[in-house]
Amino acid sequence: MFGVAGVVKTMVAMALFGGMLGANAAFASEAFMTTGGLTSQPIGHYEFCKRLPEECSIRSRNVMPEKMNHDFWQLIVNVNSNDNHKIKPLTDMEIYGVEEYWAYPDKVGDCEDYVLLKRRDLMQSGISPANLLITVVRKPDGEGHAVLTVRTDKGDFVLDNLVDGVENWSETPYTYLKRQATNNSGRWVSIEAPTNILVGSVQ
Repeated sequence: MFGVAGVVKTMVAMALFGGMLGANAAFASEAFMTTGGLTSQPIGHYEFCKRLPEECSIRSRNVMPEKMNHDFWQLIVNVNSNDNHKIKPLTDMEIYGVEEYWAYPDKVGDCEDYVLLKRRDLMQSGISPANLLITVVRKPDGEGHAVLTVRTDKGDFVLDNLVDGVENWSETPYTYLKRQATNNSGRWVSIEAPTNILVGSVQ
């Protein structure tokens, strides 16, 4: 159930969604990530792919973004909030005794595990894996973090275990580094951060 902060964030995000229909070209360009070329695969994802190769061999021919409407918005908001409250946050060291280990969580997990769970839940709801992309970011304090990017025709939205509401990527405080490729779940591409929004350049 949403707390006050969650309700406020949801109201703000809904206002963003409603205002997109009349957005100007400059805003529209910021609503979507700009990706670069192929880049290195995170070690945790590489090892996850070795254990579950079927997860990383998905080839998507149709890479058109999902159509944003009220029902789709409610779906991603509910999955984000429900999965955030379903799993207790713990580090990989606390759970597995290693620094990095990506896995589907049962009762506990870290940020990558939340992402995997949300991605699976949304795929089971019929959403194309081309539009559900594991994304690596840097938090303002410099710590690495992972979120799920949901590609839509109204922009790229972020599902985050630290926030119950859903936000457009350009409204988050993160530096965006890389994400899965839309057409190949085992490949990763770099993300080029615009200079006019609140995501710092990669140092």
